[in-house]
Amino acid sequence: MAAPLLTINGLSVDFVTDQTTTKALKNISISVSRGEILAIVGESGSGKSVTSLSILQLLPSPPAVYTSGEIILTTNDERSDMLTIPREKLQRIRGNEIAMIFQEPMTSLNPVLTCGFQVMEAIRQHEPLTEKEAMEKTIALFEKVKLPDPAGMFKRYPHQLSGGQKQRVMIAMAMSCEPALLICDEPTTALDVTVQKNILELIRELQVQNNMGVIFITHDLSVVAEIADRIAVMYKGEIVEQDTTATLLSSPRHPYTKALLACRPGLHEKGERLPVVSDFMEVDGEGNIKEKQAAKQESHVYPAPGTSSQTPLLTVENLKVYFPAKKSFLGKVTAYTKAVDDVSFTVYAGETLGLVGESGCGKSTLGRTILRLIEATEGKVLYKGIDLLKTAPATLKSLRKDMQIIFQDPYSSLNPRITIGDAIAEPLLVHGLARNEKERKEKVVSLLEKVNLRSEHYNRYPHEFSGGQRQRIVIARALALNPSFIICDESVSALDVSVQAQVLNLLNDLKKEFGFTAIFISHDLSVVRYISDRIMVMNKGKIEEMGNAEDVYRNPQSAYTQRLIASIPGAVI
Repeated sequence: MAAPLLTINGLSVDFVTDQTTTKALKNISISVSRGEILAIVGESGSGKSVTSLSILQLLPSPPAVYTSGEIILTTNDERSDMLTIPREKLQRIRGNEIAMIFQEPMTSLNPVLTCGFQVMEAIRQHEPLTEKEAMEKTIALFEKVKLPDPAGMFKRYPHQLSGGQKQRVMIAMAMSCEPALLICDEPTTALDVTVQKNILELIRELQVQNNMGVIFITHDLSVVAEIADRIAVMYKGEIVEQDTTATLLSSPRHPYTKALLACRPGLHEKGERLPVVSDFMEVDGEGNIKEKQAAKQESHVYPAPGTSSQTPLLTVENLKVYFPAKKSFLGKVTAYTKAVDDVSFTVYAGETLGLVGESGCGKSTLGRTILRLIEATEGKVLYKGIDLLKTAPATLKSLRKDMQIIFQDPYSSLNPRITIGDAIAEPLLVHGLARNEKERKEKVVSLLEKVNLRSEHYNRYPHEFSGGQRQRIVIARALALNPSFIICDESVSALDVSVQAQVLNLLNDLKKEFGFTAIFISHDLSVVRYISDRIMVMNKGKIEEMGNAEDVYRNPQSAYTQRLIASIPGAVI
């Protein structure tokens, strides 16, 4: 039997600073062979990316210190330990024998160089080709990864491409020297389900064509059900379970794996509390994991959600939002991008309306236009009978405390220079809803406790919290003014599936307590089906389909909605 292409034996990595030593990897051992896809699965901070970066020696040292282990690459009957080989040989291996696709293509591509030049540069680094030959090979690669108009894409800059197209450029770059091993570090996390499905199919196709070994890193077990041969599950720097995909998904042994599988919204009915990791296991002070027997019981269910009234809270009539796309030599606009194109719908008091569609369909523009964060071109937005688009600034300010938004990215929606206590208190100050500092602080502490944070967090800064905790802080800030209407703009899209489950449970709890009405924007239909009463599907600025959440999800009428649902990863497991 041939030796594995890559073998990691007993690898341990510490991050050492003057104050602390953090154990990032603890004695991990995995292997991958040619023609095989190994998925490494776990939440943020589990050590997945540290493992992948260690293979190519891309971790800065210091602070990274390899305390034990070896990483053996076996190609052409030659064994190389990636931890000890000379720098020159490492440079030859990077991009040539081992290639990597990073999570965020926008930051992986140089914004001032054309996409074609960047792929050519990678080719000429390892192959003695002329500029013309490298250009021809690049265009052929763009065709291979199914980019539209490959010759045109060669001359375009990254900002001129969509997220899925940028990721295809990265795949072309990674495949340019026909590597033996391809490392994919969360390559589909930021993409829509339809684009994600296409990228997964492309990686599998290229892997078969080139007989590559692939290490596919993700936090979502549903994604790897589509692509992986074997799965290794990581938790806090350790491999807690590994097996074939079919065996691990059907018969998980470790409580953490069981939790990751159980917490996906698509498996649960509306109103049922989503399981979280703490339901399946507890960790003692020494880091030992103990499985909870109660996790096997299906008794955690919310009371049935109250039905929404038939009183319209928000009515949108013939709303249009057009952005200038082209101008003549004299500056006259000659073409428009129709971001929202003649949209009409009603949201009833107490309901959650799910708004679904791919990136660029107009979801976020619609949400922000309703709140007058973007100005409309035409139409009406009636909130409690008042047309927000014609409301005077003074009246609009008094209405704003009743309407809030939770943005997609909690990193950029919190000011890094002010504490989270001050961030949550700021709306109270602006609207004069607390008589003094003591009252404000009591209100903020109460809100922190409602979103499962503690009073001692009041004086900490945003960078001291995880992504899930930051999203809780943003939710607390949105609730500070006790609004009757909230727009959640992709508020769980960037979160791990287990953290996503916690935030969705929290939103259900808070909706029950505060009784607000919501528009929940997402590209993930399984999440929207779980949290919403009705679903509205958008496509190219228009409403494609609208109806009861279960009806739209189980029996979609539009071909576009059917395609969205068919693209949900792991729908069959």
